[in-house]
Amino acid sequence: MSGFTLKDKIRNEHIHEKVGVAPIEDKIRERRLRWFGHIKRRPSDDPVRKVEILDLTYVKKGRGRHKKDLVRNY
Repeated sequence: MSGFTLKDKIRNEHIHEKVGVAPIEDKIRERRLRWFGHIKRRPSDDPVRKVEILDLTYVKKGRGRHKKDLVRNY
């Protein structure tokens, strides 16, 4: 795509600048914001929106692995 091979030993940063690829951090941020906007348009009684008001301050995480016979109700 860019005309370089591994034998050229050119750093990825230089190839990204030449090709004009956006940084991966920007792409991740863009996708997260798109998902956030999608969720905010859902009705407030939707299960996904109920997670916003979920209070986890009283939940204590135990140490070690959970018991196999323990059934978790989410």
